[in-house]
This record gives sequence, structure tokens and C-alpha cells, in this order.
Amino acid sequence: MVFAKAPVPGNVKTRLIPALGAQGAARLHQQLIRRTLSLCSDAGVCPTELWCAPDTSHPFFQQCARELDIILHGQHDGDLGERMYHALTLALGRHPYAMLVGSDCPSLTPDLLRQASAALHRGMDTVIAPAEDGGYVLLGLRRMNTGLFTAIPWGTDQVMDITRRRLKQLRWRWHELPQQWDVDRPEDLVRLEQLPEYANLRLE
Repeated sequence: MVFAKAPVPGNVKTRLIPALGAQGAARLHQQLIRRTLSLCSDAGVCPTELWCAPDTSHPFFQQCARELDIILHGQHDGDLGERMYHALTLALGRHPYAMLVGSDCPSLTPDLLRQASAALHRGMDTVIAPAEDGGYVLLGLRRMNTGLFTAIPWGTDQVMDITRRRLKQLRWRWHELPQQWDVDRPEDLVRLEQLPEYANLRLE
């Protein structure tokens, strides 16, 4: 499951607007979403679903569904934890395990997704990919508990540490992937431009 916001200029990647402008930040957001959907497809471990906020109606989402043959879902109301809880609960009602990723992590690879899937297949309760900023970019589960999603200060550098503590309290077995980085701040663009697929990124 790929979580993504509609690419509305001024509403996405707002911290990148000083470097890219509102339109440029929205275009990059689209590019990152497409890249994430492609890597999920290339991993070949499970069907790919795009979970859209605020809903599935944006033309970009509809285009992705047509061109990439993916299923669209609207995200639930509430904060990030509530939205992730809802999506993963529905997925675990249909499958033995499920994985959720954000749409702005260019360091994720198909091999890492295969590693995550393999860990869950081996029986791990959870697999998680920490982010350099203190959050995480991938969460996979075989079971559900609200403690992983409530009373967490989303968007801060405390998210991963709190999640680890909650997993220890639950006595769940979990596997951590190597630390990843995502694109949130203007300084992240310098590293992004080193990747061949983003070499022509234009700063304003």
C-alpha cells in the first residue's frame, strides 16, 4: 500500500516550495509517487494499491490507475496514525500480512521490499524501515494493535523510538531494514539530484 496526497500545488512538499516553487514541488511529488509505484511493481511480491488523500478523484490518481493498473483507495479521516491503522486493518482482513510505504523515499529499492516481504513470510510480526529524520518509511504487519498508531507525535524525530518501545511492550518480533532517507527539506534535493532519474531536477 502506497500512501500519497493529491499533488495540489501549495498543499504538498511545502518545505520544498522555497527551492522549487509550488508547481515544481507538486511536480516532484508526482514524480516520487510514480517512482514508488514502479518500485512496488518491480518488487513483484504483492499487488500494489494506492491510498489517496483526501480521496481518489484527483486526475493524477486516476491516470496512475489507468497506466499502472493499480487499485485506488481513499484514505480514512483522522491523523496519520488513524489513517494507517484503518488501511492496514482492512488489508490484514484480506491477506496474511501487509506492507505500507510512503511515497517520498527515493532510497527504497525493490530488493528492500522483497526483504521486508520475506521477513513477514518467515513469521515476523512487524518489519519496519527507519528514516534518518526519526520516523519510518515502511511498515509491514502480520497482526494489528492500536498502540502502534495512537498517541504518537507524527512528523517528529520521536516516531521511530516510540514505535520501538511499543513493539517491545507488545513482545512482538520485528525486523528492521537499513535506515532510509526521504525528501522533505531543500537540503534533501542535493542528494536527490545525485540519482540518475532525478538528474534533470530544476531548482527555481
